[in-house]
Amino acid sequence: MFCPFCRHPDSRVVDSRTSDDGTSIRRRRQCPNCGRRFSTTETASLSVVKRNGVLEPFSREKIISGVRKACQGRPVTDSDLAVLAQRVEEIVRSSGASQIEANDIGLAILSPLRELDEVAYLRYASVYQAFDSLEDFEDAIGQLRIDHHGGPREPRGSDRTTDGASA
Repeated sequence: MFCPFCRHPDSRVVDSRTSDDGTSIRRRRQCPNCGRRFSTTETASLSVVKRNGVLEPFSREKIISGVRKACQGRPVTDSDLAVLAQRVEEIVRSSGASQIEANDIGLAILSPLRELDEVAYLRYASVYQAFDSLEDFEDAIGQLRIDHHGGPREPRGSDRTTDGASA
């Protein structure tokens, strides 16, 4: 690491701290030549392999913009989207790989989005998983009901007593 003051090719690490989100390390360094201190921030690179094979840097902003469309008209704030993007990045980085397929990022988005807003999840999943029939939507909604409520439930507006007679 070159000293930014005297261009000496070496420095000594005085202190290291991990960022709050765990994605970078801030280091205080001291130059053995001039004695001045400076800070560096180190981040592990993460590249996305697009469907056409092109590599591009991972971007939380791209996740936010993609999910924002599914969240239009829903009670989801910009702060919620930022937290979701951070969670997705943590999931992706936890694999330890320096390159990740775009498809894997899409899969990593599904679970945090489902926890955030089920309607936005259905919208996103319908595009991402290429729903092409009503049955695809019904299956996804049925799975949400099973996971969320422990099983199928009566449609809204049906008032039934335990013996099956209408109320």
